[in-house]
Amino acid sequence: METRTSHFFLTSLLLIMTAIMLAFWQGNAQAASEDENPEQVIQPSIEREPMKPARIDTENFEAGFYIGILSIEDFGTNSVLGGRFAYHFSEDFFAEVNYAGSKGGTTSFEQLNGNVQLLTDEERELTYYNLSFGFNILPGEAFVGSGRAFHTALYIVGGIGSTEFAGDDRRTLNLGFGYRFIFNDWLAGHLDARDHIFDIDLLGSNKTTHNLEISTGLTVFF
Repeated sequence: METRTSHFFLTSLLLIMTAIMLAFWQGNAQAASEDENPEQVIQPSIEREPMKPARIDTENFEAGFYIGILSIEDFGTNSVLGGRFAYHFSEDFFAEVNYAGSKGGTTSFEQLNGNVQLLTDEERELTYYNLSFGFNILPGEAFVGSGRAFHTALYIVGGIGSTEFAGDDRRTLNLGFGYRFIFNDWLAGHLDARDHIFDIDLLGSNKTTHNLEISTGLTVFF
């Protein structure tokens, strides 16, 4: 009887130990599986900024006004006011249309001869228009302070047109140079010097006159 009780007790103890070992093995296997495929508890929320490609300006048209002085040969120096419209074929070449007006004064001949007037007040009004082509010979940058740089260009320009003065339309050749200072992507300042060359025959003989103009102005790109 005592032998059966011992045998039963040993068998039960063996079964219990086997069950404990089996449970322990299964727990280790499950832990290893979780280590191989860990569950991500925190899901990071990343907001991606939309890409903004750099803006490249493509404005080729330029329009604006200018003001300055025009020295009309034999008729003194007076103010000139005009407008310009340009198209830029490339970074170097451009075409420009100008229209402006001024007024001639009295000649030295009229001043010395008292009541003699070569022109009426209406004939002293001068207007011109021309088509010119320009070339940027020295593009560069101008630095203002330590952190600002502006695009600039020194250019030459020349073209043909017509000048209405002294009661007639006169074919005109214009030659000159200028300096362009670009404040931002749409605004520019100009400083120009031009020579308007045309023939005139007021005193009975035809002569070629050189009429110098110096002006400054503003233009916008669009």
